Amino acid sequence: MTGENRVPERAIARLRPHARALVLPSFVLVAIVGAASFGAFVLDELWQSLAVLLVAVVAVGLLWVLPLLRWLSTQYLITTRRVVLRRGLFVRTRQEVLLSRSYDVAVRQAGFQGMFRSGDVLINTGLDRPVVLRDVPHADLVQRALGDVMETSTTSIATVRRPVESSDPAPRRSRTDR
Repeated sequence: MTGENRVPERAIARLRPHARALVLPSFVLVAIVGAASFGAFVLDELWQSLAVLLVAVVAVGLLWVLPLLRWLSTQYLITTRRVVLRRGLFVRTRQEVLLSRSYDVAVRQAGFQGMFRSGDVLINTGLDRPVVLRDVPHADLVQRALGDVMETSTTSIATVRRPVESSDPAPRRSRTDR
């Protein structure tokens, strides 16, 4: 530690992708349950009814439980110093982006995202590709919050990147002009 008094890190927002991702799997769940119920009661043989129920359970697991678990396992945490992205169902991935090392924040909306006020929040860190928070609800609000936090960041890297406002209006000369 450098001996400076640091403000403790606070959580600003805990986010998940928009719940719209669960609409289609929920419709599929209703259709599977309806078809399995109909099939189980219409068929005469017990083994046929059990086979229909087994297929329905497997289909529900693949088409509803898996998307639900995937949605639940994706989390975005925004604090006063960083953004933490946690993803993964079987293989967990954790990625941290220091807000003091970020240049700008942009929002990209495609398809139904504009109608639901969600979008992809892109955090430009100066690397090849920006860090993307996919399908975040209220993306414009998240962009403003990130911009405010990045602006008030007090780390040494952020202060070096900010333009120095001087009272001297004279332009600086380069070494080659001297």
